[in-house]
Amino acid sequence: MALPVPIPRVNNNDDVVKIVRIPVDVGDVVHAGDLVFEVETEKAVVGIEAEQDGFVLAIRCAIGDTVAVGTTALWLGATRDEPVPEEAVAAPAEAGPAGDATVTAKALLLLRQHNLSASVVPRSGPRLTAADVEAFLASGEQPVPEQPPATLPANLPAAALTRPLTPPERGLLSTVAWQRDHAVAAYLEIEYDPRAWDEYAAAFAKERRLLLNPLLSLLAFRLVRLAPEHSANGTIIEGAEPTRATYQHVNLGFTVQAGDSLYLCVVDLADTLDEAAFVARLGELQRRAMAHKLAPVEMRGTTVAFTSMARWGSVRRHVPVLPPYTALMVAHTAPPEDGRPAVLGASYDHRMLTGFDVVRLLQKLANPPKQG
Repeated sequence: MALPVPIPRVNNNDDVVKIVRIPVDVGDVVHAGDLVFEVETEKAVVGIEAEQDGFVLAIRCAIGDTVAVGTTALWLGATRDEPVPEEAVAAPAEAGPAGDATVTAKALLLLRQHNLSASVVPRSGPRLTAADVEAFLASGEQPVPEQPPATLPANLPAAALTRPLTPPERGLLSTVAWQRDHAVAAYLEIEYDPRAWDEYAAAFAKERRLLLNPLLSLLAFRLVRLAPEHSANGTIIEGAEPTRATYQHVNLGFTVQAGDSLYLCVVDLADTLDEAAFVARLGELQRRAMAHKLAPVEMRGTTVAFTSMARWGSVRRHVPVLPPYTALMVAHTAPPEDGRPAVLGASYDHRMLTGFDVVRLLQKLANPPKQG
């Protein structure tokens, strides 16, 4: 009898997921525990495994599809020619969030990406579709969401003026609140000789004829490679039964100061890129951040982060705040003059990592990879 493989609920707040990888094909043999899908949620990329041995009879989604939790994504059978149940032949209909069948899954994803409420988007039919949301975005008529009047503390000076938070301010508030409420934040740092990294970055730039110094991007890429080796690519999820979550991919968060706005742009699936592709992708995100054109999806999902105060040469120490669901953020500063050591520090979630873990990672990060 054919066995359906549904999309499980990974996070309580996620009613839809995005298919990012399908490592099997129709006719393949899979065994219990084999990876059959990778899906992207609001917080991470998660693998879906087969629960029993069997042959892949049918795959009901494609890479890039947004599908609802509970949707049958794949069918397994005892033989290659086992029939697939009739009701599964048609592609599953889009499903909206729990309790709201008037919004399709794809529309919901777009609403979340653009921080929109379904109530402000005109509908072409009884259900709000992705086409409705895309048409609304293209019209440029996006209203500023109404903000409830602020409740001012009694001891706030009478002359205080209030205004809604900007998106970067909301992001910073969310980050600070997560560290305050969940992480057990700690910090440590080491000094290192920056000359080997300077030489490595200069050779990389010369070989590829780059105009800008790629040092920080290369340091960040080295972190991408080291983080999984030192258990830094994960988080602790607290609840009735606390669990340790290990992310299957590294999404590298990188801070960019654009005028008065601080962005944390995210190189998604950074561990799947080679060094040159990573540097190029990060450069593209930095340019978009400086132009204030980052999409919401390009600023979330960080699993490991990197920040630098190198542009302010006199800064020797800064203690960054951990992004939500992130156990490690590396802080870099450059020496104010040649011949002095540079500093690599790290804020880390002490529930997830020990000082020993972080010191070992920083010691390796202080040295560039061997060339050739």
